[in-house]
Amino acid sequence: MRLGFPVKVLGQPGLKSHDTRRWQNRPHLSVSLAYLRDIFVYLNRQGIHMYRMASDLAPYAAHPEMRWFQGQIDECAKELAMVGEMAESHGLRLSFHLSMSTVLNAPDESIARNSAGQVMAQARLLESMHLGPEAVLVTHVGGVYGDKEAALGRFLARCERLPDLARRRLVIEHDDGRFSVGDISRIHEEIGVPLVFDYLHFHNHNPHDMSLTEALELCLQSWPEEVKPNIHFSSPRTGMRVVERKSTDSDERSPVLRAPHSFQHSDFIDPFQFISFMRTAKRKNLRPFDVVLEAKAKDLALLHLREDLARLAPEIAFD
Repeated sequence: MRLGFPVKVLGQPGLKSHDTRRWQNRPHLSVSLAYLRDIFVYLNRQGIHMYRMASDLAPYAAHPEMRWFQGQIDECAKELAMVGEMAESHGLRLSFHLSMSTVLNAPDESIARNSAGQVMAQARLLESMHLGPEAVLVTHVGGVYGDKEAALGRFLARCERLPDLARRRLVIEHDDGRFSVGDISRIHEEIGVPLVFDYLHFHNHNPHDMSLTEALELCLQSWPEEVKPNIHFSSPRTGMRVVERKSTDSDERSPVLRAPHSFQHSDFIDPFQFISFMRTAKRKNLRPFDVVLEAKAKDLALLHLREDLARLAPEIAFD
């Protein structure tokens, strides 16, 4: 099994995840791929074998009004193939998490149409890298918009209209307040899209009163037999928040202490939560899975957790 993390690298100063220049400066996928190759070298040196790439790897590639950006994937066909070969040689599993602006179930047809374009663009990136079926596109259902059943229905209908190239890469993640594991299981039942289990989201939103192992097993079994599932794991933030508040009688701002929210990610992973979770999965003899760690300390959290596991639970081994 593999441990991974998303996007930003903190363990080596100067590594960029993608070309972040504004459209006026003509950012390009070719620049992002040069950055990505440097990240791969770092990951290989650290023995990290899973990585979630930036959703804006190809800047503005699906923007409906900036059509001059839409040729980037074709222009970088050779570079994308080389990056894919590099990932394969390092035993690196890659994925995307679609941005929050990708809302397939939006009531506004233009937003839904643009979202489908974003899904297709990122699917094309994975295909152009010649990556296998483990390279997936993670997305959420979207908003409720006052009618949960109608929102689910729109998501199902628009998923079915996606080209096969995108459909076979798409996986659905439940969230922390709208669509639970029980809700997204209906999507899998109807159109077969695999489900991504998220540990923190599950604890924040479980209206069907499922047990942890029931929810985890349901998600794991939704994946094709030949594809290893991946899940998301994070610990809730426990540190005090400092919020700047403007005074009611002046323009001065002063710090105010606030308790953390249960849905916020912590900087690092609670090793005891993680060990308990992994031992439960092993005890229940669930199928193996990879884990994306969603912690604010990114790769540093992963490296620290590996040290904790070696000290506290050496039987839990990750590549």
